[in-house]
Amino acid sequence: MGMLHVILVTLLCCSLAHCRGACAEPDSDTEAVAGKGFKLGCLSCKRRSEVHATATVEWHFRGKGEADFYRIYTYTEEGPNIESDNFMDRVDWNGSKRSNDIQDASIYLLNVTFNDSGTYQCFFNRILLYDNYEYSTVVSKVVHLTVVAKATRGTASIVSEVMMYVSIIGLQVWLLIEMIYCYRKISAAGEEALREAANAEYLAIASEGKDNCAGVQVGE
Repeated sequence: MGMLHVILVTLLCCSLAHCRGACAEPDSDTEAVAGKGFKLGCLSCKRRSEVHATATVEWHFRGKGEADFYRIYTYTEEGPNIESDNFMDRVDWNGSKRSNDIQDASIYLLNVTFNDSGTYQCFFNRILLYDNYEYSTVVSKVVHLTVVAKATRGTASIVSEVMMYVSIIGLQVWLLIEMIYCYRKISAAGEEALREAANAEYLAIASEGKDNCAGVQVGE
């Protein structure tokens, strides 16, 4: 039972070592339905997860046919703030929670209208906190949103969903192969340890037998 417990724990550690959590940056959806809610996705991953950081977020919008962007939403240490009357009471924070190290700056639009069609820009104002200094960076993402009367499903969406399932299946197969590899490696190490223990025990018995024989001869 003890050996089985060790094998299971080691397999788990081996799997975790090869399957470290990772941050992905998928593109936002770009088609919303009028009268419904819609998530504007915006993710920016740190390249070094061990570095502490803080970040604030700004969202800007430029309507179709308009020339300039204007700020519609900010999220800071003090919380969210809707900056534009056009989006008042229609924007909810849908990003990172309970952390100033924001990597997901997604927002949720309520009661989408056709006037919400246009280009959205998301800005991460990030400060990386090193031991002896701080480093500021600005990362921006762009979302081109189209508002339609009825939802449609394009070819890109279908292909994306298929690829997602293929990736999941591939990851599971890879994990299974890793577990089998770890199990065989641990089993081989265990068998080697048992052989060494058996050889040591055999040598000890043989040595003890020789000592007994020598004692009998001296006695005679």
